[in-house]
Amino acid sequence: MFTPIYGPVTSWRYGTSLGIDLIGEVSTCSFDCAYCQLGEIERKTQQRQIFVPTSTVIDALQDYAPWPVDVITFSGSGEPTLAENLREAIAAVKELTHKPVIVLSNATLLNHADVRAALNQADRVSLKLDAPNPDLLRRINRPVSDLSWESILEGLHRFRRDYPGIVDIQTMLLSPWTAAEETAYQELVEQLQPQEIQLNTPTRPKPIGHQLDGRGNHSSGDRPYAVRHLKSVSREVLQDIATRLQTAIAIPVRYAPNPH
Repeated sequence: MFTPIYGPVTSWRYGTSLGIDLIGEVSTCSFDCAYCQLGEIERKTQQRQIFVPTSTVIDALQDYAPWPVDVITFSGSGEPTLAENLREAIAAVKELTHKPVIVLSNATLLNHADVRAALNQADRVSLKLDAPNPDLLRRINRPVSDLSWESILEGLHRFRRDYPGIVDIQTMLLSPWTAAEETAYQELVEQLQPQEIQLNTPTRPKPIGHQLDGRGNHSSGDRPYAVRHLKSVSREVLQDIATRLQTAIAIPVRYAPNPH
């Protein structure tokens, strides 16, 4: 049965977290990423709406008091900025828990002023940037048809100019970049000047269909549903890219501790 609260989740990036899912039982996103741990996205859209009322979230959150976690994270069954009540929900969660709030976003709706205003309520925002060019965006993130790489970059720059909190750039590598791709990525993040860059690679199989347990931690055992195994780069590849990035642009770079 669907609940808007999940976890606690243990993250190599943020410690222990309770997850908030404003999207609901049907996975909904402006991307259908090749590596998505939710499985194939069921509803692909850029259209914002209210999926899970804020009152439902707050009622469910009461059961987890006193919230013995490091942070509260908005993520869940798709892209959280598609939820029109994101700003209201962040404010309500912070008032109730007095915990730092992080939003994990794919950065596709940052050209909307109301989305930027909602994210401004969060203490930290982690923004996806997997693709240093339009071709990789199409192959890795598989965006909805009217979403362009150029518009995503424009939104990232708009958001970065005004946001008062901490910005992370989160990047998933499925295969090693070419020299040109790595240079292009380096130039993009240097322009954005995040507080941190996080390099990741898929470490578990992708469900064929939507699975709610993709929101949280996975064990290393077999899944009770059909999955597809993904290729991933080695720890050494992540380490080499991280070293080159940090040397070139002096922005802290972290990477997944145990990629396979």
